[in-house]
Amino acid sequence: QVQLVESGGGSMQAGGSLRLSCAASGLTFRSYTMGWFRQAPGKEREFVASITWSRGTPYYSDSVQGRFTISRDNAENTVYLQMNSLKPEDTAVYYCAADRNPWSLRPKTTITDFGSWGQGTQVTVSS
Repeated sequence: QVQLVESGGGSMQAGGSLRLSCAASGLTFRSYTMGWFRQAPGKEREFVASITWSRGTPYYSDSVQGRFTISRDNAENTVYLQMNSLKPEDTAVYYCAADRNPWSLRPKTTITDFGSWGQGTQVTVSS
């Protein structure tokens, strides 16, 4: 059974930084593209970033491009999201997700691409 556990959320003032972590178990981590999504109150869950299994190629939403960095440590079965220059509009619950299938070569940026999800961690950014 796949388990994804997020950590690192919290409250921060605008302009600050946070690093989220997601520890994965129950899957061959190095074989899966991993992603981060977020959901703000009253809004739909949206794509933030993903990183491929093969070359660690990152993909970002336009809203976080240049401010957030996704990375992975296959030895530790962990994916990270470094968030810099935080804005109040970044306030949301952040979810870690694993691809539905291993060894997939195409970029993954939609909710339906991912089959396993963590419980989420709250990030609150005040102005």
